[in-house]
Amino acid sequence: MSKTLLIKPNPDNIRLTRAVTGIDHSGEHQEIRVIEERPLTIYLNKQEIVTAMTIGDYPQYLAVGYLRNQGMLLGDDVITGVDYEDDIETVVVRTKRHTDFEEKLKKKTRTSGCAVGTVFGDMMEGLDKVHLPATEVRTSWLYKLAHEINTMPSLYLQAGAIHGSVLCQRDVPLVYMEDVGRHNAVDKIAGWMVMENAVAADKIMYTTGRLTSEMVIKTALMGIPVLASRSGFTAWGVEIAKQVGMTLIGRMRGKRFICLSGEDRLIWDADLKQIANDSKESGRK
Repeated sequence: MSKTLLIKPNPDNIRLTRAVTGIDHSGEHQEIRVIEERPLTIYLNKQEIVTAMTIGDYPQYLAVGYLRNQGMLLGDDVITGVDYEDDIETVVVRTKRHTDFEEKLKKKTRTSGCAVGTVFGDMMEGLDKVHLPATEVRTSWLYKLAHEINTMPSLYLQAGAIHGSVLCQRDVPLVYMEDVGRHNAVDKIAGWMVMENAVAADKIMYTTGRLTSEMVIKTALMGIPVLASRSGFTAWGVEIAKQVGMTLIGRMRGKRFICLSGEDRLIWDADLKQIANDSKESGRK
């Protein structure tokens, strides 16, 4: 795989934002761009599974990734088609295997994820079989990734009210997805990995959002051994990360970060004199 950014944010895509005029703190009229939200209905074969609120880009990746992260698409499933109908905002994922999730659809757990993330009640299913590879993580990679990702042109910098997740290899961002919910952004990456047959064992997942149980579970089930964020943790997220052997790093700001799981895999090779004290970026919303 080429070590270059394969998918990056497109803040110039006018379909993803809308111009809205309001009045600012000084009483002046001001036009700003705000994030669009669109419903996307996902089918697996003939069965409707969920309607997700999303910004509307990469619907095929989102559908495949969502189904994979919910355990509805298995690792050996043969996908025979992924069809998106823009006029009715629907994706149909077709598989060679017959599927029926009527019982599973009856039990859902609402998560703490923004944009009302939902996962099914058996969300822990399969985690007991996950043992992530003990992949080394160099601190120089973390600092380089944080700087590059947080200063890259994005919808987040332009309009705010959005989360990003980035699939990385060593110190190189590969796939940068944004959406109104961080779980959607991760699902898009999962879908990309499935459809591109990408290897997970040497990857790092970076997210702008909180390191919740849902984020840790999804990243673990994708086979990615490292999850990092500029935000904080939940206790259950940390507990699950320890259970599956994930390196979990949060509160990445300037020279600071904290690792609450897999700290023995860190290699302290960064020269802190070369790292800025504060990673606050102008324009962050």
